[in-house]
Amino acid sequence: INGAMNVAQRATSSTGIGASSGYFVCDRWRFSKGGDASAGRFTMTQDSSAPEGFANSMKLACTTTDTSIAADEFLFIGQRIEGQNMQTFAKGTSSAKPFAVSFYVKGNASATYVCELVDQDNSRQISKTFNVTTDWARIELSFPADTTGTLDDDNAKSFELVIWLHAGSTYNSGTLNSSSWASLTNANRAVGGSSFFDSTDRTFFLTGVQLEVGQNPTEFEHEPVERTMAKCQRYFYSIGGDSVYERSSVGFNFSTTQARCATFFPVQMRSAPSVAKSGDMFVGLGGGEQAVTGVSNDNSSRNVGHAQFTVSSGLTIGQGNNVFWNNNTTARLTFDSEL
Repeated sequence: INGAMNVAQRATSSTGIGASSGYFVCDRWRFSKGGDASAGRFTMTQDSSAPEGFANSMKLACTTTDTSIAADEFLFIGQRIEGQNMQTFAKGTSSAKPFAVSFYVKGNASATYVCELVDQDNSRQISKTFNVTTDWARIELSFPADTTGTLDDDNAKSFELVIWLHAGSTYNSGTLNSSSWASLTNANRAVGGSSFFDSTDRTFFLTGVQLEVGQNPTEFEHEPVERTMAKCQRYFYSIGGDSVYERSSVGFNFSTTQARCATFFPVQMRSAPSVAKSGDMFVGLGGGEQAVTGVSNDNSSRNVGHAQFTVSSGLTIGQGNNVFWNNNTTARLTFDSEL
């Protein structure tokens, strides 16, 4: 989902990344880190540099190096996939299908990184190296079928596509497991990869990522942006962030300091989401608007977000209301059901 990096609901740029894992810029693409000692930091942006036929890429730019690599350090980006979306591979059966992975990459200099497929349900994996140069290059990788370990047919995390950019000896001191699927052994996961944190000149661009059934990758399947957006909104839904006057959730005042409001999602979310706010927003209806000081989940479902907004005082119990903000690009109400 969002292999062409067209959707970035959270932000188009985020700085100082590296202290904690999470989703920061392009939807569905998660940054994961390990090792508390890592000093490496980077900026992530949705970038306009892209190969022919694409408009966007995800760019990582190192801002703080880490050349003293502790054993348990790692940095990778990847996408977690629901088991019900992986059934076409028939993994774990006698009819198991091979995996084809393709994507476009470039950097500031030559480097070698590792692409890994991980069966999270059965703790199995396989990895292959690929090279990056200063020009856009299409990477095509073929992974064999795996007749061991079926994937759960549900909405939980069953599978993960991972690109390793930095790894300590815990993850690269063995032999790269590249020829066939095997039980996950950390030492064999990222052998032979370069470190993204070796220089503040280091950059890494990625776009056109596609995982498909078959021995050979095919041309990237472009889709209308509204279809990609709907797929992304299954996992993360954001309202706001525009330079306009916006009214959002509707509801009523539960107390003089609490308002309960409902937001109807454009698509059904993967699971009942968490809710959060950023920036300045207000609760009110036709006067008596009060600044929101906090928001909490009030039994949201997959179809409707129920949020409870807290203000210092001034609400009339039982009165209808809505949440709004005006010309504030930092004001956002978000619902999150990421894997």
